[in-house]
Amino acid sequence: MVLHRGPASGEGRRAMRVAFHTLGCKVNQYETEALREKFSRAGHMIVHEDEAADVYVINTCTVTSLADRKSRQFIRRSRKRNPEAVIAVTGCYAQMKPEEVASIEGVEIVAGTDEKSSLLPMIEEYMRNHRGAVAVRPYEELVRYEDLGVIEAMESRSRAFVKIQEGCNRFCSYCVIPYARGNVRSRGESEIEEEVRGLLDRGYREIVLTGINTALYGADRGSLEIDGLLGRLNRLEGNFRIRLSSLEPTVIDRTYVQRLLRYDKLCHHLHLSVQSGSDHVLTAMNRGYSRSDYLDIVNVLREFDPNYGITTDIITGFPSETEEDFLDSVRMVQEAGFSRVHVFKYSAREGTKAARMDAQVPGEVRARRSRLLTEAAERQAERFFERSAGESRQTLFEQEEDGMVSGYTDNYIKVYVPAQNISFDRFYEVKLCRKYKDGMLGEIAGQERKGENNG
Repeated sequence: MVLHRGPASGEGRRAMRVAFHTLGCKVNQYETEALREKFSRAGHMIVHEDEAADVYVINTCTVTSLADRKSRQFIRRSRKRNPEAVIAVTGCYAQMKPEEVASIEGVEIVAGTDEKSSLLPMIEEYMRNHRGAVAVRPYEELVRYEDLGVIEAMESRSRAFVKIQEGCNRFCSYCVIPYARGNVRSRGESEIEEEVRGLLDRGYREIVLTGINTALYGADRGSLEIDGLLGRLNRLEGNFRIRLSSLEPTVIDRTYVQRLLRYDKLCHHLHLSVQSGSDHVLTAMNRGYSRSDYLDIVNVLREFDPNYGITTDIITGFPSETEEDFLDSVRMVQEAGFSRVHVFKYSAREGTKAARMDAQVPGEVRARRSRLLTEAAERQAERFFERSAGESRQTLFEQEEDGMVSGYTDNYIKVYVPAQNISFDRFYEVKLCRKYKDGMLGEIAGQERKGENNG
Protein backbone atom coordinates (compact mmCIF):
# COMPACT_ATOMS: atom_id res chain seq x y z
CA MET A 1 0.00 0.00 0.00
CA VAL A 2 1.50 3.32 -1.04
CA LEU A 3 0.89 6.01 1.57
CA HIS A 4 2.70 8.91 -0.13
CA ARG A 5 4.11 9.39 -3.56
CA GLY A 6 6.24 12.46 -4.12
CA PRO A 7 7.22 14.25 -7.32
CA ALA A 8 9.67 12.71 -9.72
CA SER A 9 13.11 12.48 -8.13
CA GLY A 10 15.91 14.73 -9.26
CA GLU A 11 18.34 13.80 -12.02
CA GLY A 12 20.89 11.25 -10.85
CA ARG A 13 18.89 10.27 -7.78
CA ARG A 14 17.27 6.84 -7.69
CA ALA A 15 13.80 6.84 -6.16
CA MET A 16 13.65 4.51 -3.14
CA ARG A 17 10.81 2.57 -1.56
CA VAL A 18 10.86 3.71 2.08
CA ALA A 19 8.95 2.21 5.03
CA PHE A 20 8.63 3.79 8.47
CA HIS A 21 7.89 2.22 11.85
CA THR A 22 7.21 4.20 15.02
CA LEU A 23 7.48 3.08 18.63
CA GLY A 24 6.54 5.14 21.65
CA CYS A 25 4.96 8.50 22.19
CA LYS A 26 2.91 10.99 20.18
CA VAL A 27 6.05 13.09 19.62
CA ASN A 28 7.59 10.15 17.78
CA GLN A 29 4.40 9.78 15.71
CA TYR A 30 4.57 13.44 14.75
CA GLU A 31 8.26 13.26 13.86
CA THR A 32 7.75 10.15 11.74
CA GLU A 33 5.03 11.94 9.77
CA ALA A 34 7.40 14.88 9.21
CA LEU A 35 10.03 12.45 7.91
CA ARG A 36 7.52 10.72 5.61
CA GLU A 37 6.65 14.04 4.03
CA LYS A 38 10.32 15.02 3.75
CA PHE A 39 11.19 11.77 1.93
CA SER A 40 8.08 12.02 -0.25
CA ARG A 41 8.87 15.58 -1.33
CA ALA A 42 12.35 14.35 -2.31
CA GLY A 43 10.76 11.93 -4.79
CA HIS A 44 10.83 8.69 -2.80
CA MET A 45 7.89 6.30 -2.53
CA ILE A 46 6.51 5.68 0.96
CA VAL A 47 5.24 2.13 1.48
CA HIS A 48 3.68 0.30 4.41
CA GLU A 49 6.05 -1.07 7.04
CA ASP A 50 4.96 -4.67 6.23
CA GLU A 51 6.00 -4.33 2.58
CA ALA A 52 9.38 -5.01 1.04
CA ALA A 53 11.27 -1.73 0.96
CA ASP A 54 14.67 -0.41 -0.04
CA VAL A 55 14.90 1.51 3.24
CA TYR A 56 13.38 0.96 6.68
CA VAL A 57 13.42 3.95 9.02
CA ILE A 58 12.69 2.91 12.61
CA ASN A 59 11.88 5.63 15.13
CA THR A 60 12.55 4.06 18.52
CA CYS A 61 11.57 4.50 22.17
CA THR A 62 13.58 3.78 25.31
CA VAL A 63 11.21 4.65 28.16
CA THR A 64 11.39 1.03 29.42
CA SER A 65 13.55 -2.02 28.76
CA LEU A 66 10.52 -3.49 26.96
CA ALA A 67 10.60 -0.54 24.54
CA ASP A 68 14.28 -1.28 23.80
CA ARG A 69 13.43 -4.92 23.13
CA LYS A 70 10.55 -4.03 20.81
CA SER A 71 12.88 -1.73 18.88
CA ARG A 72 15.42 -4.50 18.41
CA GLN A 73 12.71 -6.95 17.36
CA PHE A 74 11.41 -4.67 14.64
CA ILE A 75 14.94 -3.99 13.36
CA ARG A 76 15.48 -7.74 12.97
CA ARG A 77 12.05 -8.23 11.42
CA SER A 78 12.84 -5.58 8.81
CA ARG A 79 16.14 -7.29 8.06
CA LYS A 80 14.34 -10.57 7.40
CA ARG A 81 11.77 -8.87 5.18
CA ASN A 82 14.49 -7.59 2.87
CA PRO A 83 18.09 -8.56 3.72
CA GLU A 84 19.35 -6.07 1.13
CA ALA A 85 17.48 -3.09 2.58
CA VAL A 86 19.11 -0.13 4.28
CA ILE A 87 18.05 0.05 7.92
CA ALA A 88 18.21 3.46 9.56
CA VAL A 89 17.45 3.77 13.28
CA THR A 90 16.61 6.99 15.07
CA GLY A 91 14.78 8.06 18.22
CA CYS A 92 15.48 7.72 21.92
CA TYR A 93 16.96 4.19 21.93
CA ALA A 94 19.37 5.24 19.18
CA GLN A 95 20.27 8.36 21.18
CA MET A 96 20.90 6.48 24.43
CA LYS A 97 22.70 3.40 23.08
CA PRO A 98 24.10 4.22 19.63
CA GLU A 99 26.88 1.61 19.77
CA GLU A 100 24.44 -1.13 20.77
CA VAL A 101 22.06 -0.17 17.96
CA ALA A 102 24.87 0.08 15.40
CA SER A 103 26.03 -3.43 16.34
CA ILE A 104 22.68 -5.01 15.40
CA GLU A 105 23.06 -6.88 12.12
CA GLY A 106 21.70 -4.92 9.19
CA VAL A 107 21.79 -1.46 10.80
CA GLU A 108 23.75 0.92 8.60
CA ILE A 109 22.65 4.31 9.90
CA VAL A 110 22.04 5.55 13.45
CA ALA A 111 20.73 9.07 14.05
CA GLY A 112 20.10 10.65 17.45
CA THR A 113 17.00 12.53 18.51
CA ASP A 114 18.45 15.82 17.26
CA GLU A 115 19.62 14.43 13.90
CA LYS A 116 16.37 13.32 12.27
CA SER A 117 16.61 16.07 9.66
CA SER A 118 19.93 14.51 8.56
CA LEU A 119 18.43 11.07 7.89
CA LEU A 120 17.54 11.66 4.24
CA PRO A 121 20.99 12.94 3.15
CA MET A 122 22.66 10.20 5.25
CA ILE A 123 20.64 7.49 3.52
CA GLU A 124 21.18 8.95 0.06
CA GLU A 125 24.92 9.16 0.79
CA TYR A 126 24.90 5.52 1.87
CA MET A 127 23.29 4.57 -1.44
CA ARG A 128 26.25 6.15 -3.21
CA ASN A 129 29.20 4.92 -1.14
CA HIS A 130 27.83 2.13 1.11
CA ARG A 131 29.51 3.52 4.20
CA GLY A 132 27.50 3.40 7.40
CA ALA A 133 27.15 6.41 9.68
CA VAL A 134 26.38 7.19 13.32
CA ALA A 135 25.27 10.75 14.11
CA VAL A 136 24.47 11.19 17.80
CA ARG A 137 25.26 14.27 19.89
CA PRO A 138 25.74 14.06 23.69
CA TYR A 139 22.65 15.24 25.55
CA GLU A 140 24.44 18.39 26.77
CA GLU A 141 24.56 19.53 23.13
CA LEU A 142 20.85 19.02 22.51
CA VAL A 143 20.03 22.71 22.84
CA ARG A 144 18.33 23.73 19.57
CA TYR A 145 14.82 23.02 18.35
CA GLU A 146 15.25 20.83 15.27
CA ASP A 147 13.06 22.06 12.44
CA LEU A 148 11.54 19.15 10.53
CA GLY A 149 9.33 21.43 8.45
CA VAL A 150 5.59 22.00 8.50
CA ILE A 151 3.54 18.80 8.23
CA GLU A 152 0.49 18.66 6.00
CA ALA A 153 -1.21 15.40 7.03
CA MET A 154 -1.53 12.61 9.60
CA GLU A 155 -2.79 9.03 9.37
CA SER A 156 -6.05 10.04 11.03
CA ARG A 157 -8.50 11.88 8.78
CA SER A 158 -9.79 14.00 11.67
CA ARG A 159 -7.08 14.53 14.28
CA ALA A 160 -3.57 15.92 13.79
CA PHE A 161 -0.63 16.20 16.19
CA VAL A 162 1.40 19.39 16.31
CA LYS A 163 4.72 19.34 18.14
CA ILE A 164 5.31 22.50 20.16
CA GLN A 165 8.40 21.75 22.26
CA GLU A 166 11.30 19.38 22.78
CA GLY A 167 13.17 18.20 25.87
CA CYS A 168 12.69 18.12 29.64
CA ASN A 169 14.70 19.42 32.59
CA ARG A 170 12.77 17.84 35.46
CA PHE A 171 15.00 14.74 35.94
CA CYS A 172 12.56 12.45 37.68
CA SER A 173 14.68 9.81 39.37
CA TYR A 174 13.43 6.93 37.19
CA CYS A 175 13.45 8.65 33.80
CA VAL A 176 16.05 8.71 31.00
CA ILE A 177 14.09 11.07 28.75
CA PRO A 178 16.02 14.26 29.69
CA TYR A 179 19.18 12.41 28.62
CA ALA A 180 17.54 11.14 25.43
CA ARG A 181 15.89 14.43 24.46
CA GLY A 182 18.03 17.14 26.04
CA ASN A 183 17.00 20.42 27.58
CA VAL A 184 13.77 22.31 26.93
CA ARG A 185 13.52 23.95 23.48
CA SER A 186 10.30 25.59 22.36
CA ARG A 187 9.01 26.00 18.83
CA GLY A 188 8.06 29.48 17.67
CA GLU A 189 4.40 30.45 18.02
CA SER A 190 4.18 31.71 14.44
CA GLU A 191 5.47 28.37 13.07
CA ILE A 192 2.95 26.48 15.21
CA GLU A 193 0.11 28.71 14.04
CA GLU A 194 1.16 28.29 10.39
CA GLU A 195 1.07 24.51 10.74
CA VAL A 196 -2.29 24.56 12.55
CA ARG A 197 -3.84 26.83 9.90
CA GLY A 198 -2.69 24.49 7.13
CA LEU A 199 -4.10 21.42 8.88
CA LEU A 200 -7.44 23.16 9.47
CA ASP A 201 -7.55 24.13 5.80
CA ARG A 202 -7.10 20.44 4.92
CA GLY A 203 -10.11 19.42 6.99
CA TYR A 204 -8.62 18.40 10.34
CA ARG A 205 -10.92 19.34 13.19
CA GLU A 206 -8.87 18.35 16.22
CA ILE A 207 -5.39 19.70 16.88
CA VAL A 208 -3.40 17.83 19.53
CA LEU A 209 -0.55 19.90 20.96
CA THR A 210 2.26 17.57 21.92
CA GLY A 211 5.80 17.68 23.23
CA ILE A 212 8.18 15.86 25.53
CA ASN A 213 6.91 17.96 28.46
CA THR A 214 4.21 20.17 26.98
CA ALA A 215 3.69 22.20 30.15
CA LEU A 216 7.30 23.46 29.85
CA TYR A 217 6.56 25.25 26.58
CA GLY A 218 8.38 28.59 26.76
CA ALA A 219 10.52 27.71 29.81
CA ASP A 220 13.69 28.13 27.71
CA ARG A 221 12.55 31.68 26.98
CA GLY A 222 12.06 32.48 30.65
CA SER A 223 8.38 31.77 31.30
CA LEU A 224 5.70 29.11 30.86
CA GLU A 225 3.81 30.08 27.69
CA ILE A 226 1.32 27.27 27.03
CA ASP A 227 -1.43 29.60 28.28
CA GLY A 228 -0.54 32.28 25.73
CA LEU A 229 -0.18 29.75 22.90
CA LEU A 230 -3.62 28.33 23.65
CA GLY A 231 -5.07 31.85 23.58
CA ARG A 232 -3.50 32.51 20.18
CA LEU A 233 -4.81 29.27 18.69
CA ASN A 234 -8.20 29.65 20.37
CA ARG A 235 -8.69 32.91 18.48
CA LEU A 236 -8.27 31.26 15.07
CA GLU A 237 -11.44 31.16 13.02
CA GLY A 238 -13.20 27.90 12.33
CA ASN A 239 -15.04 25.08 13.98
CA PHE A 240 -12.29 22.98 15.55
CA ARG A 241 -11.04 21.90 18.94
CA ILE A 242 -7.68 21.76 20.69
CA ARG A 243 -6.45 18.90 22.85
CA LEU A 244 -3.37 18.92 25.07
CA SER A 245 -1.59 15.57 24.84
CA SER A 246 -0.39 15.84 28.44
CA LEU A 247 0.46 18.19 31.26
CA GLU A 248 2.82 17.50 34.13
CA PRO A 249 1.86 18.38 37.72
CA THR A 250 5.63 18.73 38.22
CA VAL A 251 5.17 22.03 36.34
CA ILE A 252 1.58 23.24 36.68
CA ASP A 253 -0.76 23.61 39.67
CA ARG A 254 -4.47 24.24 40.28
CA THR A 255 -4.14 27.99 39.64
CA TYR A 256 -2.45 27.44 36.28
CA VAL A 257 -5.07 24.88 35.23
CA GLN A 258 -7.85 27.31 36.12
CA ARG A 259 -6.39 29.78 33.60
CA LEU A 260 -6.45 27.14 30.85
CA LEU A 261 -10.12 26.35 31.36
CA ARG A 262 -11.24 29.70 29.94
CA TYR A 263 -10.48 28.63 26.36
CA ASP A 264 -13.66 27.36 24.76
CA LYS A 265 -11.92 25.31 22.06
CA LEU A 266 -9.92 23.31 24.60
CA CYS A 267 -11.22 19.75 25.01
CA HIS A 268 -12.51 18.66 28.40
CA HIS A 269 -9.70 16.14 28.77
CA LEU A 270 -6.21 16.19 30.23
CA HIS A 271 -3.59 13.49 30.45
CA LEU A 272 -2.15 14.35 33.85
CA SER A 273 0.59 11.92 34.88
CA VAL A 274 0.51 11.13 38.59
CA GLN A 275 2.98 8.15 38.60
CA SER A 276 2.14 7.22 42.21
CA GLY A 277 -0.52 7.89 44.83
CA SER A 278 2.01 7.71 47.66
CA ASP A 279 3.71 10.82 49.02
CA HIS A 280 6.72 8.73 50.02
CA VAL A 281 7.14 7.35 46.50
CA LEU A 282 6.48 10.73 44.85
CA THR A 283 9.33 12.19 46.89
CA ALA A 284 11.63 9.31 45.93
CA MET A 285 10.67 9.87 42.29
CA ASN A 286 11.59 13.59 42.56
CA ARG A 287 8.15 14.54 41.26
CA GLY A 288 7.88 17.75 43.29
CA TYR A 289 4.21 17.53 44.34
CA SER A 290 2.09 15.62 46.85
CA ARG A 291 -1.01 13.51 46.35
CA SER A 292 -3.08 16.38 47.80
CA ASP A 293 -1.53 18.82 45.27
CA TYR A 294 -2.57 16.46 42.50
CA LEU A 295 -6.09 16.02 43.84
CA ASP A 296 -6.42 19.81 44.07
CA ILE A 297 -5.96 19.96 40.28
CA VAL A 298 -8.48 17.14 39.84
CA ASN A 299 -11.02 19.03 41.94
CA VAL A 300 -10.65 22.14 39.76
CA LEU A 301 -11.40 20.04 36.67
CA ARG A 302 -14.34 18.24 38.30
CA GLU A 303 -15.86 21.54 39.43
CA PHE A 304 -15.66 22.77 35.84
CA ASP A 305 -17.15 19.57 34.37
CA PRO A 306 -18.08 16.60 36.61
CA ASN A 307 -17.20 14.21 33.78
CA TYR A 308 -14.00 15.96 32.73
CA GLY A 309 -11.84 13.20 31.25
CA ILE A 310 -8.64 12.68 33.24
CA THR A 311 -6.20 10.02 32.07
CA THR A 312 -2.91 9.23 33.76
CA ASP A 313 0.19 7.03 34.12
CA ILE A 314 1.09 5.09 37.27
CA ILE A 315 4.26 3.10 37.94
CA THR A 316 4.07 0.07 40.22
CA GLY A 317 7.00 -1.45 42.06
CA PHE A 318 9.18 1.66 42.27
CA PRO A 319 12.20 1.07 44.55
CA SER A 320 11.17 1.11 48.24
CA GLU A 321 7.44 1.04 47.38
CA THR A 322 5.69 -0.74 50.25
CA GLU A 323 2.34 -2.49 50.14
CA GLU A 324 0.78 0.57 51.79
CA ASP A 325 2.37 2.84 49.17
CA PHE A 326 0.88 0.63 46.48
CA LEU A 327 -2.56 0.79 48.12
CA ASP A 328 -2.24 4.60 48.09
CA SER A 329 -2.00 4.33 44.29
CA VAL A 330 -5.10 2.15 44.19
CA ARG A 331 -6.92 4.72 46.32
CA MET A 332 -5.71 7.50 44.01
CA VAL A 333 -7.36 5.75 41.06
CA GLN A 334 -10.65 5.76 42.95
CA GLU A 335 -10.39 9.28 44.39
CA ALA A 336 -9.38 10.93 41.12
CA GLY A 337 -11.99 9.03 39.11
CA PHE A 338 -9.69 8.46 36.13
CA SER A 339 -11.27 7.49 32.84
CA ARG A 340 -8.13 5.62 31.78
CA VAL A 341 -4.88 4.60 33.48
CA HIS A 342 -1.71 3.42 31.78
CA VAL A 343 -0.06 1.08 34.29
CA PHE A 344 3.69 0.49 34.02
CA LYS A 345 5.82 -1.96 35.95
CA TYR A 346 8.93 -0.14 37.14
CA SER A 347 11.82 -0.72 34.75
CA ALA A 348 15.30 0.23 35.93
CA ARG A 349 17.05 2.46 33.40
CA GLU A 350 20.83 2.62 33.41
CA GLY A 351 22.16 6.00 34.53
CA THR A 352 19.12 7.03 36.57
CA LYS A 353 19.13 7.64 40.33
CA ALA A 354 16.34 5.09 40.85
CA ALA A 355 18.41 2.29 39.32
CA ARG A 356 21.00 2.80 42.09
CA MET A 357 18.47 2.89 44.93
CA ASP A 358 18.34 0.24 47.61
CA ALA A 359 15.18 -1.78 48.24
CA GLN A 360 14.49 -2.70 44.62
CA VAL A 361 11.10 -4.41 44.48
CA PRO A 362 11.18 -8.06 43.28
CA GLY A 363 9.87 -8.69 39.78
CA GLU A 364 7.03 -10.94 40.91
CA VAL A 365 5.80 -8.25 43.32
CA ARG A 366 5.91 -5.61 40.58
CA ALA A 367 3.94 -7.93 38.29
CA ARG A 368 1.30 -8.66 40.94
CA ARG A 369 0.85 -4.98 41.77
CA SER A 370 0.64 -4.10 38.08
CA ARG A 371 -2.12 -6.69 37.58
CA LEU A 372 -4.09 -5.53 40.64
CA LEU A 373 -3.79 -1.86 39.72
CA THR A 374 -4.87 -2.58 36.15
CA GLU A 375 -7.97 -4.35 37.47
CA ALA A 376 -8.74 -1.40 39.78
CA ALA A 377 -8.30 1.03 36.86
CA GLU A 378 -10.66 -1.01 34.68
CA ARG A 379 -13.32 -0.97 37.42
CA GLN A 380 -12.91 2.79 37.74
CA ALA A 381 -13.25 3.23 33.97
CA GLU A 382 -16.51 1.26 34.12
CA ARG A 383 -17.79 3.68 36.77
CA PHE A 384 -16.78 6.63 34.59
CA PHE A 385 -18.70 5.15 31.65
CA GLU A 386 -21.75 4.49 33.84
CA ARG A 387 -21.67 8.07 35.09
CA SER A 388 -21.46 9.34 31.50
CA ALA A 389 -24.46 7.34 30.24
CA GLY A 390 -27.26 9.63 29.11
CA GLU A 391 -24.96 12.59 28.45
CA SER A 392 -24.60 14.18 25.02
CA ARG A 393 -20.99 15.02 24.14
CA GLN A 394 -19.37 16.61 21.14
CA THR A 395 -17.80 13.81 19.06
CA LEU A 396 -15.39 13.74 16.15
CA PHE A 397 -15.44 10.46 14.22
CA GLU A 398 -12.19 9.09 12.86
CA GLN A 399 -12.55 5.63 11.33
CA GLU A 400 -14.85 2.85 10.25
CA GLU A 401 -14.33 -0.65 11.61
CA ASP A 402 -16.48 -3.81 11.68
CA GLY A 403 -19.63 -2.05 10.55
CA MET A 404 -19.27 0.72 13.13
CA VAL A 405 -17.87 4.24 12.97
CA SER A 406 -15.76 5.30 15.94
CA GLY A 407 -14.36 8.53 17.26
CA TYR A 408 -13.75 10.46 20.47
CA THR A 409 -15.81 12.81 22.58
CA ASP A 410 -14.36 16.07 23.82
CA ASN A 411 -13.64 14.31 27.17
CA TYR A 412 -11.89 11.43 25.38
CA ILE A 413 -14.41 8.62 25.50
CA LYS A 414 -14.23 6.38 22.46
CA VAL A 415 -17.71 6.24 20.92
CA TYR A 416 -19.14 3.77 18.43
CA VAL A 417 -22.23 4.29 16.25
CA PRO A 418 -23.54 2.07 13.43
CA ALA A 419 -21.85 2.83 10.12
CA GLN A 420 -23.82 5.43 8.19
CA ASN A 421 -23.23 8.60 6.24
CA ILE A 422 -20.71 10.11 8.67
CA SER A 423 -18.34 12.95 7.79
CA PHE A 424 -14.88 12.91 9.33
CA ASP A 425 -14.49 16.68 9.12
CA ARG A 426 -17.40 17.80 11.30
CA PHE A 427 -18.66 17.44 14.88
CA TYR A 428 -21.72 15.52 16.04
CA GLU A 429 -23.61 15.66 19.30
CA VAL A 430 -23.77 12.05 20.43
CA LYS A 431 -25.83 10.67 23.29
CA LEU A 432 -23.77 8.12 25.24
CA CYS A 433 -25.77 4.95 25.90
CA ARG A 434 -23.78 2.09 27.41
CA LYS A 435 -20.38 0.41 27.61
CA TYR A 436 -19.27 -1.10 24.31
CA LYS A 437 -15.88 -2.68 23.58
CA ASP A 438 -13.23 -0.22 24.83
CA GLY A 439 -15.64 2.72 24.90
CA MET A 440 -19.36 3.41 24.68
CA LEU A 441 -22.17 2.89 22.23
CA GLY A 442 -23.76 6.16 21.16
CA GLU A 443 -26.64 7.69 19.24
CA ILE A 444 -26.25 10.78 17.11
CA ALA A 445 -28.41 13.30 18.91
CA GLY A 446 -28.29 16.33 16.63
CA GLN A 447 -26.56 18.24 13.91
CA GLU A 448 -23.13 19.81 13.94
CA ARG A 449 -22.73 22.29 16.75
CA LYS A 450 -22.80 25.80 15.34
CA GLY A 451 -20.43 28.57 16.24
CA GLU A 452 -17.09 28.14 17.92
CA ASN A 453 -17.91 27.11 21.46
CA ASN A 454 -16.61 23.57 21.00
CA GLY A 455 -15.18 22.67 24.38
